[in-house]
Amino acid sequence: MACEISRTARFLHTYAKIEAMLNAIYLSGIQAAKALVWKSIVQRSWSDQLKGQGSDYSQDFAATVCHPVNELAGYSQYQAKFLTPIANSFTDLERRVDLFFAGHWDGRCCGGAGIWVTLHGHLVGRFSKPLWGIEPSDKLTYLRIGEFYRVDQDQIVEARVIVDLVDLARQTGKRILPIASGLEHLVPGPANRSGILYSPGAIASNPLHKQSFECLALVERMIGGLGRFDGDSLKSMGMRDYWDPMMMWYGPGGIGTTRTIEGFEEHHQRPFLHAIPDRKGGNHRARIGEDPFAASTGWPSIHATSQGDYLGIAASHRPVTMRVMDWWFMDHHLLKENWVLIDFPDFFIQLGVDILSACPAGKTE
Repeated sequence: MACEISRTARFLHTYAKIEAMLNAIYLSGIQAAKALVWKSIVQRSWSDQLKGQGSDYSQDFAATVCHPVNELAGYSQYQAKFLTPIANSFTDLERRVDLFFAGHWDGRCCGGAGIWVTLHGHLVGRFSKPLWGIEPSDKLTYLRIGEFYRVDQDQIVEARVIVDLVDLARQTGKRILPIASGLEHLVPGPANRSGILYSPGAIASNPLHKQSFECLALVERMIGGLGRFDGDSLKSMGMRDYWDPMMMWYGPGGIGTTRTIEGFEEHHQRPFLHAIPDRKGGNHRARIGEDPFAASTGWPSIHATSQGDYLGIAASHRPVTMRVMDWWFMDHHLLKENWVLIDFPDFFIQLGVDILSACPAGKTE
């Protein structure tokens, strides 16, 4: 018996050592990916990214950017079709990051397995020249941006990017969607200012000894709840099991920001489900967690049928898809804050309305 106990103890000890080694390798990869994206994208100015040849990007790098940019193959296309137009439209452009973290995705839904690094924040500068159909204000402007980068073998191999063009138009005084029912404002980062989970030199100092995924697990359960909508009652989804009663929901231009579960239902869930009640979500290209945060993106994330008017635009009664990005913050085991970006120009063009082409003649406030 003593011999058997000894063998079991040795096995458990060996297993613990292997687990610790694999965890260290995993965390090293996460930290290295963060360091690469921080150096290449956050520290490097927008103009410097135009000067480089994309040495931190793989030869088969591919990007999917919100409409009207869409699919891009190679860093040169990414420079020409995305980086350059923004650089030309904004004077003295700076980046402000309020969320930055990373995690591993297994690719179970739509591929994209590997390490992803995500950012959320704003590009800040004087909006001095037209951008994708939106006329400039020649004033200081905050362009909200969300980004996901997949890293493999010390290179960026894939990017997913949404910029909030609806809110950009709002800041110029020309609306391309009706006034949002939620608050229209400069979307902040986390209330506790904890959204950047990286410090330069982190690999050398190795402060990240373990990574937990409680927030991601909570998000997974919440997504399951969304799928239980019975077509009638919002309560059928059981959202109060996952959200803090005083939650903050930072929606995109056209919806705005709202507070509390009741506000979330009034300003987002109810009109959203009126428009696409049969929606099927969770089709994610990436879904990652680094406590107390989690994030996901899908292209498309949602498949549905347009069945009701939405944000002032009539239903098409045809199949539609939606490109979405989400970031969540967990506090005391409940989701406390949620940042959301939706590619509305892409969504509404599926309904037969090109909201960007209508912008120059839009309603001036």
